[in-house]
This record gives sequence, structure tokens and C-alpha cells, in this order.
Amino acid sequence: MNNAAVPTIFAESRRVARALRSAQRLRSAAEPATFLLDDMADDMIERLSFVRHTPARALLIGGCTARLAAHLGQGGSEVVVDVAANPAEPIAGGPYDFIGVIGQFDAVNDLPGALIHLRNALTPGGLVIASFIGGQSLPALRAAMLAAEPDRPAARLHPLVDARAAPALLQRAGWKDPVVDTHTLAARYGSLDRLLADLRDQGLGNALQRPAAPLGKAALARARAGFAARAEADGKTTESFEIVTLTGRRSLAGT
Repeated sequence: MNNAAVPTIFAESRRVARALRSAQRLRSAAEPATFLLDDMADDMIERLSFVRHTPARALLIGGCTARLAAHLGQGGSEVVVDVAANPAEPIAGGPYDFIGVIGQFDAVNDLPGALIHLRNALTPGGLVIASFIGGQSLPALRAAMLAAEPDRPAARLHPLVDARAAPALLQRAGWKDPVVDTHTLAARYGSLDRLLADLRDQGLGNALQRPAAPLGKAALARARAGFAARAEADGKTTESFEIVTLTGRRSLAGT
């Protein structure tokens, strides 16, 4: 990819920092939130079992991969885990028979380039699965941020990938047998602060190149009130997360 033509929306240093902070939170917190990452990992296990793909060497990028790594290890795979690898750069240590990416593609500037690098890091016939939250995610949080700054809302939530654009991206990147599918998870929250903590636990915080200044006291109060205004009868607000999964292979010819 021509880097000069790729807009810089995200800061790679911030993406790495949030991934490392997430790993620390998952190690040290008593009951960290992992439900989104667990769902992605469990879905990958199911997909690998369905296609009967048992890799000799596997690379896992992202957080909360222990269950997936254990599954692969039981099948005899050599597993490499890199919490914060940049998929938009050439991937070292390959080739791999399988690459699983959990939750990183929401903050990659050059997504087509990342898809090409993943393909190039595979053995001929190798498989890649990448899961991340998509563009239909976090409607309640978005509404709360608009309530916080109704006149001049700042960029506080970074743009997310529209799943409808993904098939063309996979074809452009040369993936073979590309598949794109989505499903939605819902979680219910008694407060905006708990939702934000869950996002930080799972490495899904803001990674914008130019993030807005923190909300002031009054704006934060409006955000909390806006979130609470969407609550149901039991006082909890439902938030939804679109999980986008990209699956594909490198051709047997190695192209």
C-alpha cells in the first residue's frame, strides 16, 4: 500500500498502549470484563473445528487468547502469541498455517494493507480469522457522548468498519474463499462508568491520532444522564456490540 495515500486516523502508539493496558488489567483485576474477547476466541475455536483446520504453526494477535491457544496446543500446534503486534506491518516469524486476530482491526489505519500482510504471512492454503467490533456497535455510548456536547460534539469515539465494505476489502487483498459475517452481543449496564471500564478492560478504548480533551465535569454529568435516560424499567441500559468476523485463506499456489 502507498502509505502517503492512507489517512492517519489512529495513532499506532495509542493502539499498542491500550492493548498493553488491557493485558495488565486482565492480569490484575479481580473480575475483569472479557465477554467480547471470549466470544471472538470461542467463535474461532468453533470455526477451526468446523473446517477441521489443525495448524502446525499458529500466530494469535490480540488479548484474551489463552483459551484459543490451549485449544490449538491440544491439537499439536506451535502457538505464538503477540498481544500488540501491528497487523498493518509485515508480520515476522512466519509463515504460519493459521493467524487469529482478536479485536485489533477497529484501530488500524491501513486495513487493506493489514489484510495483505496477513495473507503474505500464511503458508499456501493457510487460514486467517480476524474478529473485531464493527460500525453498528455502541449506540448507547454514542448517544451519551452527543448528550454531553450537543452543540459541538468532539471526536471521542473512533470510526468503526462497516461490515458491508469488508467483502470488497478481502477481494482487494487477494484472500481466497473470503467470508464476512456478523453477529450482535448485548450487555446491560447500570452506569456509563461501568461500560467504559468494560471497554478499557478489553482494549477497546479510544486510539485516535488526535483525541479530544477529556470531558469537563458538567459535560460528564450530561453524558451520564444521557446514558441513564435510555435505561429500561429495571434501571439498566442495553448496549450492543456488532462482532465482525473475516475468514479467508492464502491460495495453494501461495499467491
